[in-house]
Amino acid sequence: MKILAMPPNLSSQVHAELVAEIAQGHLKPGTRIIQEEIAQRLGVSRQPVQQALMLLRDQGVLDDAPRRGLIVAPINPDQVRHMYDIRAMIEGLAFRRAAETNAPLAGRLGAGLLRDGREAVEKGSATALIAADLGFHHMIHELSGNPLISPTLKVQWTCIQRVMGEVLMRDESPGRIWAQHEEMLDAVIAADGDAAERLARAHITRAADIAIERLSEAFHAAPGKNGHATRMRGLDLRGIAADRADASGAAAGGS
Repeated sequence: MKILAMPPNLSSQVHAELVAEIAQGHLKPGTRIIQEEIAQRLGVSRQPVQQALMLLRDQGVLDDAPRRGLIVAPINPDQVRHMYDIRAMIEGLAFRRAAETNAPLAGRLGAGLLRDGREAVEKGSATALIAADLGFHHMIHELSGNPLISPTLKVQWTCIQRVMGEVLMRDESPGRIWAQHEEMLDAVIAADGDAAERLARAHITRAADIAIERLSEAFHAAPGKNGHATRMRGLDLRGIAADRADASGAAAGGS
């Protein structure tokens, strides 16, 4: 049994543990969430578990299911596209500002984070890959000098971690992600704001394209709240993914 540390904020720790389990695929879409089992497994009372579950439901990670309580929600490809469109703009800004204001510091800090990422790839651990990816992007957010970037993206991190888990587990070559990170970091170190922003936006767009392509079929087949297959208002998400892939490839110089 895994025992979590005591407060200051036990419900946040439960929330983080459940997000990690969902992102790693241990709790798959449609899995029923039983409050008592989670409390026993994590060695906590029911109250922080209940608080964490209500927050996850509000964030769209869990769904109410008739006669089943809460279940892990399927990832909505339409929501992924909207979320990553916004993230691409903010990440582009962060990389540009980091290149313009903190290029030397990026050079000193970035090598260790790239090393962490490559070690995670070698381990094949989704947990390590997600942690390394978040660490790399968080560094750039800090180096941007814009104190609003991290809190603005923070509201999306729960869903982003789920999507990262899907991308990292389904992408045939997660090493490509870190090759892109190195290229983005090189642009920052070179103080090339234009290239840093362009590469960052292409990187985020590609991640969204992979996720949407891999998730659309499963999402459309998943039972909705009325018991029928969930549909996205006739939207051809795979067509959008293909169009975006062509655009991101052009933006990245065909890489």
